[in-house]
Amino acid sequence: MIFSLRPRSVRARLLLTVVGSVGGALVLMTVGFNLLLWQDLSADASALVRSRAAAEADAVVVEHGRIVRPQAPDIGGMESESWLIVAGRVVERPIVSAALDRAASEAAATPGVIVEVPSQKARLCAVPAVEDGKRVAVVVAGVSMEPFEATRRIALIGSVALAAAVLVVVTLVTRWVLAAALRPVAEMTVAADAWSTKDLDRRFAPGDPHDELGQLAATLDRLLDRIAGSLRREQRFSAELSHELRTPLAKIRTEAELALRREREPSAYREALGTIARNAEVLTRTVDILVAASRQESGLARGSADPAAVLEEVAEACAEAAEARGVRIMVNPYPTGVRIGVDGDVAARILQPLVENASRYAVRDVVLTAAAARGRVAFVVEDDGPGVAAAERESIFEAGVRGSGAAGRTVSAGAGLGLALARRLARAAAGDVEADARDGGGRFIVRLPAG
Repeated sequence: MIFSLRPRSVRARLLLTVVGSVGGALVLMTVGFNLLLWQDLSADASALVRSRAAAEADAVVVEHGRIVRPQAPDIGGMESESWLIVAGRVVERPIVSAALDRAASEAAATPGVIVEVPSQKARLCAVPAVEDGKRVAVVVAGVSMEPFEATRRIALIGSVALAAAVLVVVTLVTRWVLAAALRPVAEMTVAADAWSTKDLDRRFAPGDPHDELGQLAATLDRLLDRIAGSLRREQRFSAELSHELRTPLAKIRTEAELALRREREPSAYREALGTIARNAEVLTRTVDILVAASRQESGLARGSADPAAVLEEVAEACAEAAEARGVRIMVNPYPTGVRIGVDGDVAARILQPLVENASRYAVRDVVLTAAAARGRVAFVVEDDGPGVAAAERESIFEAGVRGSGAAGRTVSAGAGLGLALARRLARAAAGDVEADARDGGGRFIVRLPAG
């Protein structure tokens, strides 16, 4: 089994990064501080032993042909120890170890040079004593390095302890800060894990974003809006498909069962097959319109078309049913060359329910017109039927709602989609459908973007 040393959570990785960076910086600072301190202490020790040797050498005098040195006050330890060497012979020495005594004799041969004696923890320096311009003796002074090393040890222990304390404090503070900063992410994760497909209206950030996490939440909310819209379209498509196909499928099944139940005349079979074919056509048109609506709302259907060709196509598709009711469908000429920014099939499926509706309610004529104005193309469907009451201009676009003009009239169900789907499909194409309430006939206006 292979174990990964890399932390899995973002918080742990950030904490490790911060602690590692701060720890590395503290190590470098501690090492650098102690190196600089020891260099400074070493320079002080060298300066001290050199100045002491120079002072001892200045105190040497010649009296009556003899080299004498005034007695220096005893201040204890190595700080008061020095050697007086005349003509290579030690005439005065402190009570010290033989090793340090030999080191002092060797140091006398190199005046002015600092001699380190690690085994004795001492530092020596020789300075010549001069009288009347002549060197009469050499004074070797020594200083103990133990106080300097003690200071070095104390500084090292103190700096390491301080660095460790700082690192612990930084670790605790960083852990708290990261936990507080990433708490919204953890809450969003728990919330998203608990949501189901029924929670389409739940969001992460109800207010305006004020930081990066708020912007992330707002971005996720916009993504959820798009996903929710897609899910609603799929749910609506499934519900509409099942609802609209139920009736024609039932009719087809009923006609087939009746035809198979007993032997009939050929004319009866032809009538049954005609009914089945008409209902199959209704099924086909229903599926085509619902699929077109779903594609348009999903942003998959974008194109352009000639408004005149769309009007001719719709008029031809509705002509047979209109003639059966004694209604004529007329198309006025389209005067300009402006195209619509919608696929021709989509535009036809928006207009066809309106033309079928006008054909059902018209007395004699249905007139189709198209005109371009202000970057849009307006299609007008007019009939000489009872028209639309002002109070019903919006309600007739609701599914299953019929206007008051249907009272006392026998009106077939047509494709079963009607005005509600026409408006929905037009709005999905960045357009709209509205009813114009007027006396003396019905009038519907479809506005679509120009292409």
